[in-house]
This record gives sequence, structure tokens and C-alpha cells, in this order.
Amino acid sequence: MAAKPILDSKQAEEVVQGIPTEVVCTAFANTILVVVTQYRKMGTLVSVEPSVVADGISRPLLTTKVLLGKDEPLVHICAKHLVMSVSQEAGNKPVLLAIALKDRSIEGIRTLQDMIRRCRVW
Repeated sequence: MAAKPILDSKQAEEVVQGIPTEVVCTAFANTILVVVTQYRKMGTLVSVEPSVVADGISRPLLTTKVLLGKDEPLVHICAKHLVMSVSQEAGNKPVLLAIALKDRSIEGIRTLQDMIRRCRVW
């Protein structure tokens, strides 16, 4: 009988807007790690945490914090769009996102969201 791996992890590779892109998703006990790269390195590390809202809003608000790398508004926007569904589907778990993108277009982000969904480990 084959032993079950200690960590559940999946990866995908695809050409997005003409750029080779890799996505790796790994589930830890209390966090989901998502790596999205077009440079073959981790890049900027962003913590994405859901905040509980008591006024009846069905979706929690996501708080982003750049832990390593360039802290610019576009990084926060990309992070929220890429992993919003990951956090919700994982029972509002925090997500650690490593992102290194050449293309940050809307079409590229949508394709990356699909790639992340295909690597579902939560």
C-alpha cells in the first residue's frame, strides 16, 4: 500500500499570455500556500487573511500584508483576486501567496484563477 504524502500539494504549468507560468498549491493544517510564478522563483510573499464581518455581509473581507518584496497597491489587488475563492472554499483559512508575475492583465489574472482552482488541495 502506498503511503500518503505528509503534505497535500498540486501543481500546474501553462502558457499564460505567451509566458510560461507555474502554480503550486500546498495545504498545511492552518494555512494554504499558493505559489504563482512566471519567473521560476517565489517573488513577493503576501499574507491574505479573512476578517470576520458582523454586519451580515456573506463574504469576509480580506486583509493583505506584504511580508517580503515590493509593497505596491497592484500586488494587494492581484493577491485578493487570485486567492479570494481559495480562502472561502478552505473554510476562511489564511492564504500565503508567493507571486512573481510578468503579466498582470485582467485576462492573465483570470487564467491564473483557473489554474489555482485546478490545483485545489483544500
